[in-house]
Amino acid sequence: MQNHILSIILFTPLIGALVLLFVPKENKDAVRWIANIFALGGFLVSLPLVPMFWAQRFDATQHFKFIEGTANNWIPSIGAGYTIGIDGISFLLIMLTTLLGWISILSSWTAIENRVKEYYVWFLILQTGMLGVFMALDFFLFFVFWEAMLVPMYLLIGIWGGPRKLYAAIKFFLYTLAGSVLMLLGILFLYFHHERVTHVFTFSIPELYKTAPQIYSDPAYGPTIATLLFFAFFFAFAIKVPMFPFHTWLPDAHVEAPTAGSVILAGVLLKMGTYGFIRFSLPFFPDVLTHGKVRGWMIALSIIGILYGALVSLMQKDMKKLVAYSSVSHLGFCTLGIFALTPLALSGSVLQQINHGISTGALFLIVGILYERRHTREIAEYGGISTVMPVYATITLIMFLSSMGLPLLNGFIGEYYIMLGTFMVSWRWAAWAVPGVVLAAAYLLWLYQRVFFGTVTNPKNEKLHDLTPREVLTFVPLLIMAFWIGLYPKPFLQILEQPATQIVQSVTNPQGASAGAMNAALLQQPETAQAEKGKN
Repeated sequence: MQNHILSIILFTPLIGALVLLFVPKENKDAVRWIANIFALGGFLVSLPLVPMFWAQRFDATQHFKFIEGTANNWIPSIGAGYTIGIDGISFLLIMLTTLLGWISILSSWTAIENRVKEYYVWFLILQTGMLGVFMALDFFLFFVFWEAMLVPMYLLIGIWGGPRKLYAAIKFFLYTLAGSVLMLLGILFLYFHHERVTHVFTFSIPELYKTAPQIYSDPAYGPTIATLLFFAFFFAFAIKVPMFPFHTWLPDAHVEAPTAGSVILAGVLLKMGTYGFIRFSLPFFPDVLTHGKVRGWMIALSIIGILYGALVSLMQKDMKKLVAYSSVSHLGFCTLGIFALTPLALSGSVLQQINHGISTGALFLIVGILYERRHTREIAEYGGISTVMPVYATITLIMFLSSMGLPLLNGFIGEYYIMLGTFMVSWRWAAWAVPGVVLAAAYLLWLYQRVFFGTVTNPKNEKLHDLTPREVLTFVPLLIMAFWIGLYPKPFLQILEQPATQIVQSVTNPQGASAGAMNAALLQQPETAQAEKGKN
């Protein structure tokens, strides 16, 4: 099982989608049960990966672990291969994906009543696409999974969304597709540059790590081409995050998406952008990224996103749109941690991505539960809800405190590491980001006060029923993770320590070795590492 654990995790949701094709669409309960069984199964089969990875967390002989497949073994004529593997960063994101995938599908039980079979089929396909992005070690395979996510999410919004669902779905599709086309051009340039240097056609990401940084100093291309390549990847990932000013598709997509779609969009899909920055932008273009102006722009856009997202959240009248804009602010902290280029800030950024998936995923579930009962998300429609839904109010308060970064809950640890790591580089960057923390407390506490405190003034709210056992079950894993990370984050930070340090070293290169040589040493395949060790 250990030799193929990643493939098992990757294809379990896809098998569930294939099984659903043979179930009559009229039998909605059977469709729901099968989809939930495979979603839960996808999470359960990922659990053995935890002790397996923990046993290898300090193995410095290889950066990527549990590698399956070899380069060029899929489409040899173009050098594409089915090659997958993970490091500590992708490990945590995979576990987040399997958990939120199961919770999202479980939360859809009563929310989706039309075209139920199609809904669950597309959701399971989306799950496979997301897992594939975090596992792929071949650029061709990575791009296939990256694009494979686009269609299911487009359909989930466009078919099962709100009144303006088609507008939101098309806007999401066009924004993401525009970024993907630029990234594809960048991938092809790296592909042909590698062939020019090594005379080997390959899409292998570990192999491209060795030659990509050389573009900056290559006489045939130079800094200008390297910078254009950096921005080709940057636009693809910045749109997906989304960073300011590429964020305008996100509020529309969140507001119109079904609850489960919003949970998976905020919890996992947005992390594709930050993951792309970490996996590709940093090690591929170290000389571009460490240039003062480029790095300054990255930091400036991150800080603007933090403040802008928080300020706009304060102005919202729709609960779901408020949570959507809060994601722009929270993801701004994540990109700030990435471009600060310190191991502490990068570790904090990845941990904050996990925290955002937990906390904001829970916030969208919270809004969705109230919407199912009242069919409105207007804040003015509510008040005094805590008296009729005490369990719901308690869980909401915990997740609000988690999202605003209260100590002893998960949000505090990630923000603390980001701010500490950023402060080590520039106290001004950290100072500009601090108001985002204060504003997060402002818009979340103000929302809670308006919805839950006081007396019930709207007669429609007097007979609201509290959470059902199924709804409580969707929150239990998220509450456990929120307190676990907040009270004992050591295991998560240990998992992130090695990959974060290696990636930052590959960019900043304090020993004076060439960036290409550093990347090659850090990211080579296990068999190559052993061969080099033997030579030495």
